[in-house]
Amino acid sequence: MTLVNTIVTWFMKKRMDQIELFMNHPHDVQDEVFRTLISSARSTEWGKLYGYDSIFNQEQFKQRVPLQNYETLKPYIERMMTGEQNILWGSEVKWFAKSSGTTNDRSKFIPVSAESLEDCHYKGGKDMISIYCNNKPDTQMFTGKSLVLGGSHKVNQFNDEISYGDISAVLIKNLPMWAEFHRTPDMSISLMDNYEEKIEKMAHATIDVNVTSMAGVPTWTVVLAKRVMEITGKKDLLEIWPNLELYVHGAVKFGPYREQFKKLIPSSSMYYLETYNASEGFFGIQDLPGSEEMLLMLDYGVFYEFLPMENFGEENPATKSLSEVELGKNYALIISTNGGLWRYMIGDTIKFTSISPYRIQITGRTKHFINAFGEEVIVDNAERALTEACTQTGAIVRDFTACPIYFSDNENGGHEWIIEFDSHPSDIERFTDILDNTLREVNSDYDAKRFKDMALRRPLVHVAPEGTFYQWLKTRGKLGGQHKVPRLANERTYVEQILELISSR
Repeated sequence: MTLVNTIVTWFMKKRMDQIELFMNHPHDVQDEVFRTLISSARSTEWGKLYGYDSIFNQEQFKQRVPLQNYETLKPYIERMMTGEQNILWGSEVKWFAKSSGTTNDRSKFIPVSAESLEDCHYKGGKDMISIYCNNKPDTQMFTGKSLVLGGSHKVNQFNDEISYGDISAVLIKNLPMWAEFHRTPDMSISLMDNYEEKIEKMAHATIDVNVTSMAGVPTWTVVLAKRVMEITGKKDLLEIWPNLELYVHGAVKFGPYREQFKKLIPSSSMYYLETYNASEGFFGIQDLPGSEEMLLMLDYGVFYEFLPMENFGEENPATKSLSEVELGKNYALIISTNGGLWRYMIGDTIKFTSISPYRIQITGRTKHFINAFGEEVIVDNAERALTEACTQTGAIVRDFTACPIYFSDNENGGHEWIIEFDSHPSDIERFTDILDNTLREVNSDYDAKRFKDMALRRPLVHVAPEGTFYQWLKTRGKLGGQHKVPRLANERTYVEQILELISSR
């Protein structure tokens, strides 16, 4: 295995020359990506609609093609899901990544072309390892296996030709045979849909494996790690996997989990590597050890635009090209991809921490949300759940806010709500159950995390005294019609301020 490790490490590091090329010539590389995308889609229904055959530069593209979201592309995607081809992208699309819902849908389905699989998602995975090998030339990662904790949705069929699953399931199902050799557990476990059974089988299947790296969302990695330690009776993961050296994470903010991972993996040499990978594409990799920023990957068949958040919500807002962005400014990310998404608002906001090369941090979402555990609860989800709870219990909500409860040593995570009522529910416990159950109905990712309390426990609801939110806004100098209570937040600042105010009254 040592020889294999040496050969693979050398091979992976060779990609660094190409990474350095787009770091040094970012605008040329992005212009080439743009021209390739336009050329590839000229004969599609979308390309004909917007005259791609006469688009020769980025400004023409921006003027001619409106900004899109899932709702505007949904009619085209639904046709593709029935098997129609050459709609948004020129090559055959047989796979769709199931992702969390939009305002009107419990789930959304993102087209995944062969090009987006190979030139974006898989290329990102290989580059992640290339960057790691370059930063840690003495790595022994390939002497063992990588424990990959994927999503909870098995592969399903729309029809005989078209399949879907969450992005991790799609990637696993299409992996080449050589890549399977380095992974653990095997595909029969990785693609299981029942997450409780999956965690149990994964724990037992990997206990005696030489695991040298791990990859997954922190939420579920903590659940798996605790179960492995329960089975073995060990106090940390290094007693089980002494050669563990790398953890690759993404999807949710890692900061709240950092102290837990230090306890799970008590080693100062443990390497943590963040990635920015979504159903829509692979966008960023942390290339500087110990930093909190990621290199924006520019040669993955994704053309980027950036919408200043102060212009978000305007009619036909102007976007910025890569050459126009400013450091520290908040932008909504706009992508056009080799999967057939065009000027697509992915919903994330980013800021640039460096422009030579281009490095970014994810700053949040374009709307209020909670995504501490991969649940991606948006305000519409929360309001629909509250409406149902009020209808069934006779309550009327005046104001509310909610935030995450982070994992502790003894308890799983959850959501903490503060609700001020005009008319109180007949039974607050029943109100809470209806709120919880409705959220599970309208948001498939929340439902998956709530399965048997494995990652998210039942919500904690505080009933606020009358006037609480008014007083809170007043203390912050935020009284007035233009100031609103933030409905959802992905951190605890607002809730803790309000709880302190309640306790002092």
